[in-house]
Amino acid sequence: MKRIFYVFLFLLAGVCTYAQQAKYVFFFIGDGMGVNQVNTTEMYLAAGQGRIGVEKLMFGSFPVAGIATSFSASNPITDSAAGGTALATGSKTYNGAIGVDAGKRSLRSIATRAKASGKKVAVLTTVGINHATPAAFYGHQPDRGMYDELAKELPASNFDFFAGAGILRSGDKAVSLEPVIEEGGYAIAHGMDEYAAKSVQSDKILLLQESGDDVNSLPYAIDRKNGDMTLAQMTEAAVGFLMKEKNKGFFLMAEGGKIDWACHNNDLATVVKEVIDFDNAVKVAYEFYKKHPKETLIVISADHETGGLGMGISGYTLNLKALENQKVSQEELSRRITDLRRNKDVSWEQVKALLSETMGFWTELPLNWSQERALRDEYEKSFVQHKVEFTETLYARSESLAAVARKVMSQIARLGWTTGSHTAEYVPVYAVGAGSEKFMGKMDNTDIPKRIAEAGGYK
Repeated sequence: MKRIFYVFLFLLAGVCTYAQQAKYVFFFIGDGMGVNQVNTTEMYLAAGQGRIGVEKLMFGSFPVAGIATSFSASNPITDSAAGGTALATGSKTYNGAIGVDAGKRSLRSIATRAKASGKKVAVLTTVGINHATPAAFYGHQPDRGMYDELAKELPASNFDFFAGAGILRSGDKAVSLEPVIEEGGYAIAHGMDEYAAKSVQSDKILLLQESGDDVNSLPYAIDRKNGDMTLAQMTEAAVGFLMKEKNKGFFLMAEGGKIDWACHNNDLATVVKEVIDFDNAVKVAYEFYKKHPKETLIVISADHETGGLGMGISGYTLNLKALENQKVSQEELSRRITDLRRNKDVSWEQVKALLSETMGFWTELPLNWSQERALRDEYEKSFVQHKVEFTETLYARSESLAAVARKVMSQIARLGWTTGSHTAEYVPVYAVGAGSEKFMGKMDNTDIPKRIAEAGGYK
């Protein structure tokens, strides 16, 4: 009798373990998205409602929350290559490495393990498909700048769905690498219309922006025009593609890559809009989760924090509602200033009109003497003395007047930045669904993929 009882318990335990496995896994990575990027966005949303506090993002309302460290094997502060590799493989490596360990030996990603376990796999990003974070899920190279080699590895993954801005090049940029990917059995669609036509008959597909658009990244959410592709659209397309046929489940990684770019620029309003846009993609996953709550796991995290964003520069107040008045990114403002410069004898009043239109200065946001003086001095140097200088960040080269304008906006909002690079600050972790309890508390970034693999039952 005892033997029967114990056999019953064993079988019951097996059934329970199986029931807890996540058939469908979404892993969202907000590149550069630290705890304060999330908190600032939620307080901005509350300020827009006229109140102090937070208006939770979708993922901010998830029942499980934690924090993670992000140091690499070589540096206290990681780069996106080592950070992406840690999140993809569960192993530390040196800054600059993609999918290899400190000895340059190849590592298996959770995406590869999911595929080996019979799952369909999708990798999505708002930047180049062979950029650091997405590449870490399928590539193995000692240097993140080996874009050509990483692109050529994409077909070997045999993943079902890829989506991104374009294919980055380290070699001859005039030579397309698309034929290499097509020879690997992938249909390539440029834009959502072409995707709709090609996806029906395709077993594997790579979705990119319209031909002629920037291969480096999708436009910032704040600069978006009708017809521009979004991470939410890509996520919806991926889910539809992965669910076309009966299957044993899927693993989907989606990266909001331009949160990081905006943080490198210390462009606060653009950061907030990118985090909201990232959350819109999470909402697509959450709608899927509501239909399959016992079989779906959604995990949100980041590879590192960028910018050292601090909420408060003096006193006990913030002015986040001011960010509503910024209508373009620093990069777009820089382009408009450059266009204005083509005119002869540009007056200070013309510059003020541009800054009023794009940033809300003077008309909506009063400036103090020092703020207006900083803008006027930069105008004098740039337009009157013709000493044109550009501000360099990792992903942008901007007019110095645009850089001063975004500094003024941060001052008005009463937030500060410690750097234009990465930091070692904690990154957030959020989860909901099957196995989500594994993501509570403090952990290292390498713990996240290990726990995802455990929740999904990957080989």
